[in-house]
Amino acid sequence: MTTVLRQVRTLVAAVWLGLVLTLAAVAAPVLFAGLERAEAGRLAGNLFRIEAHVALGLAVVLFLVERRLAGLRARAGQGSALSANVLLVLGALFCTVLGYFALQPLMEAARAGQGRWSFGALHGVSSSLFALKGLLLLALVWRGAGTH
Repeated sequence: MTTVLRQVRTLVAAVWLGLVLTLAAVAAPVLFAGLERAEAGRLAGNLFRIEAHVALGLAVVLFLVERRLAGLRARAGQGSALSANVLLVLGALFCTVLGYFALQPLMEAARAGQGRWSFGALHGVSSSLFALKGLLLLALVWRGAGTH
């Protein structure tokens, strides 16, 4: 059973990482290279909205799998119920919640000339959180490949 759970964990993490990399390295650059800036931004925003909602579902699946694996290891005397992989999943989830669900409304307000921070500053923070999410997912996939 643990082998199947590990495979599920690695597959789900790899799918999520693939989605993040595709958006960052393919979709957004292509949109901004081929469309007017405002239209590209609108379409990219839609793609990032979809990713954020999919990420919530993937994070729940990963969290449940990781908690089960950590619980099995803890019962076997091989670690605690709070593993490094659980922390990686929670970190990626935190990046999604803060980077999209908290910052997106602030970015919309900044675009309308409201709020304390500029759109550029908020976009920079959001982009940094998206990059950090990718690194956390990469670490999770890497660890999964090593069956940690």
